[in-house]
Amino acid sequence: MSNVSSKPVANPVPQNVEASSVSNLKASIPIVPWKPWLGFIFIVVIFYSSQLFSSLIISLYPWIQQWSTVQANAWLNNSVPAQFVYVLIAETYSIGLIYLFLKRYKTNFSIIGLRKPRWRDLGYGLLAVPFYYVFYLLTVTVVSHFVPSLNINQHQNVGFTDVHGLAMLLMTFISLVILPPIAEEIMVRGFLYSSLRKGLPQIMAVILTSIIFASAHLPEGGSAGPLYIAALDTFVLSLVLIYLRNRTGSLWASITLHGFKNGIAFVAIFILNTH
Repeated sequence: MSNVSSKPVANPVPQNVEASSVSNLKASIPIVPWKPWLGFIFIVVIFYSSQLFSSLIISLYPWIQQWSTVQANAWLNNSVPAQFVYVLIAETYSIGLIYLFLKRYKTNFSIIGLRKPRWRDLGYGLLAVPFYYVFYLLTVTVVSHFVPSLNINQHQNVGFTDVHGLAMLLMTFISLVILPPIAEEIMVRGFLYSSLRKGLPQIMAVILTSIIFASAHLPEGGSAGPLYIAALDTFVLSLVLIYLRNRTGSLWASITLHGFKNGIAFVAIFILNTH
């Protein structure tokens, strides 16, 4: 069992303490000072309010241009710059609210794992890439055996449908490969997981965090219905990401794996056009 006191501490462990030097993985992650239920509610509020806030801001442009509803919807759904700005606003908003929350408790991002990056974090993240893919393929094989109706070829709506030219590719790359891995790791494996593991057994915190993360990807099936294969994918991915978070005591290994995984999908869809 962990030798960490059950009393919350306001300050994280010093940055110069290597996670590998601590024999117990749980001991390498500081205990957050807020209540677990508060962390859960706060992250749900961030998730929905960030989408609403971004939609309101981005809709100002068609309103200023006095476009019709049809013109506005076409621009919002098909314009790469519009989608890029939407993602940028949403992710900035989310991280900004977490910053204000942490400041309220007189702490900073290091308590949820966003510390100074180390080369070893990059190494762990890259080494985990083949492990994740093997784990995912095995999971899909097993689940497909017991749930034959699972559609493993269902299309995922990534939100970028008309990408042409270097500038458009760059905006799409930043929107899918750079911003989400950073923001989602801070929100989910950082803030949410750190909150839940304070009040739950570690295995339950891992599973609940991964279920919540997977559930957020169900709507990406669009009009075709819930995207169960994406939920399964992100559930497995979350398990590996949390392992990296526990193993290193930092979010950078998780960010590396998450970004690399999204990067492979980006190349497949927008460079090789295999989607």
